[in-house]
Amino acid sequence: MNKKTEALGKKPAKMSVFERYLSIWVGLCIVVGVVLGHFLPGPVQALGEMKIAEVNLPVAVLIWLMIIPMLLKVDFGALHTVREHWRGIGVTVFVNWAIKPFSMALLGWFFIRGVFSEYLPADQIDSYIAGLIILAAAPCTAMVFVWSNLCDGEPNFTLSQVALNDTIMVFAFAPIVGLLLGLSSIVVPWDTLLLSVVLYIVVPVVISQIWRRSLLTRGPQALQSVLDRLQPVSLVSLLATLVLLFAFQGEQIVSQPMIIVLLAVPITIQVYFNSGLAYLLNRKFGVAHCVAGPSALIGASNFFELAVAAAISLFGFESGAALATVVGVLIEVPVMLSVVWIVNGSKGWYEKGLPGRSAS
Repeated sequence: MNKKTEALGKKPAKMSVFERYLSIWVGLCIVVGVVLGHFLPGPVQALGEMKIAEVNLPVAVLIWLMIIPMLLKVDFGALHTVREHWRGIGVTVFVNWAIKPFSMALLGWFFIRGVFSEYLPADQIDSYIAGLIILAAAPCTAMVFVWSNLCDGEPNFTLSQVALNDTIMVFAFAPIVGLLLGLSSIVVPWDTLLLSVVLYIVVPVVISQIWRRSLLTRGPQALQSVLDRLQPVSLVSLLATLVLLFAFQGEQIVSQPMIIVLLAVPITIQVYFNSGLAYLLNRKFGVAHCVAGPSALIGASNFFELAVAAAISLFGFESGAALATVVGVLIEVPVMLSVVWIVNGSKGWYEKGLPGRSAS
């Protein structure tokens, strides 16, 4: 293992307390946001109106503070190792980009427009579906390092897979979101969508990679030290964004609290479906378990920080799209931990089905 991989592939080996209980913090954000929206509507509305070209400035700052530390972990130099794990890489790319966004759209149409439609505000149904599509259109960047370590994943595979996915995301996120919104008969604000890609993907990637290279000139420990200091900043920025979001969504949530539960149903199903599909495909192709585990987890997880930012930019703080992406944040940790448990618990079964050779 080289020094770069050691710095990012094995640290942290387990989730921090803050990450492990992220769902609890999100729940507290709901309470705090609703209270602020009810008792301080003026200041909250003033923050919501601080815009330039439909981009909310306080949110843009918070999103950058969320995303840049996460992208700082990504080593685009690891792309040259893709061929070492081409089967696992191929499965993950297929699930991430050819299956996950489209399966989420189908689940959204089935549940939100169909099964649950009479229990949801009619004027927000399209917006909820848009939020689900945005949530599924980008694979996770940062938390997958944690999931990979928890299932003893091959760190070089995880590094190269994340670098490849982030490269694809620059070019594929907007077209996939635009296509699926169009198929859902939802008006696509292409100028805002493309601006979101530039602001929340391209610019953070450029800044993070320039910063990363500068830090690595002083050695891997300099990079790890900065990552350790920035981790709380990233998480606190996420929670601050959610407080603002719930301050705007408070009235709707209080009047119909079941909305969160109903939105969680398609999100939860798509996580288990896509992780299971990736896991089984890897087994079929004879991929080693240390690659199949992170492949399944990367295939199922979402870049919810980007999703929240894009949904707010495209549809606004008060939209159902923004709320749908936040539900993804709320259930991310417990659902993904359950997938880790399944992957670890099924290792014996998985390896019994492999050919009598080691493949990756």
